[in-house]
Amino acid sequence: MAHRPGLSFRFTHAITRSPSESVANGIRAVDSGDPDCAAFRAEHDLYVRALQEAGLHVDMLPPLEEFPDSCFVEDPAFCLPEGAIQLRPGTASRKGEGDAIRTALEARFDRVVELPGSGHVDGGDVLMLDDVILVGLSARTDVAGAEAFVGLLADWGYSAKVCETPEGVLHFKTACSTLGDGVILATRAMADSGFFGDRTIIIVPEGEEYSANVIRVNDVVLVPEGYPKTLAAIEVAGFTTVVLPTHEARKLDGGLSCLSLRFATPS
Repeated sequence: MAHRPGLSFRFTHAITRSPSESVANGIRAVDSGDPDCAAFRAEHDLYVRALQEAGLHVDMLPPLEEFPDSCFVEDPAFCLPEGAIQLRPGTASRKGEGDAIRTALEARFDRVVELPGSGHVDGGDVLMLDDVILVGLSARTDVAGAEAFVGLLADWGYSAKVCETPEGVLHFKTACSTLGDGVILATRAMADSGFFGDRTIIIVPEGEEYSANVIRVNDVVLVPEGYPKTLAAIEVAGFTTVVLPTHEARKLDGGLSCLSLRFATPS
């Protein structure tokens, strides 16, 4: 696909969903305690405000008690300027989240399609760059789903590539993010993978691996609170940052990218 400057970070809109009372029942790879719903909602409010201050119109969806992980709206869908793709998360308890978010997608896009076939893709395994979309295989994204997704993206005029996510990484974007302008933030294991070609890579300092999941939104980079070395590295590279608490989301393996679907609508 042709290089599309700003595709990965120039946005006009976002979709988010408030954490439900049932969020303490959400899935996690390691049990570090249950998230507190009130605290999570307070952190989520700060997150929404940061998106708005970065210039986005934010559609705030109500909680879904039947889906404890539904505040992580990035996993059941993927958005591009041309339309939205309803994904199929790879965890049984999240089956149905795609259908639940479809109405919100249809309110913003004329074109909304489902992931073909019966394979699975979590949006957390999809890293959109300005010239290629990387799809990481994981416990949540399988080969059938990834290949079907890549084929659909090709039909839409986008180049995409399936990648073997390094062992021990939950989601592809758990260990890397794009800062735009040809710059990647990544853990050492992800940086050594070769996925990013000749792009500039900022290595996440040892011990701060969680902070690999950041999001650039227009002219700012949202960074999780509590990772000063990573924050400094991003700022030294010339980016403006906004620090946000993600303590409750982290208890469910969640990060900044997970909490919103960000996209630009055609002008």
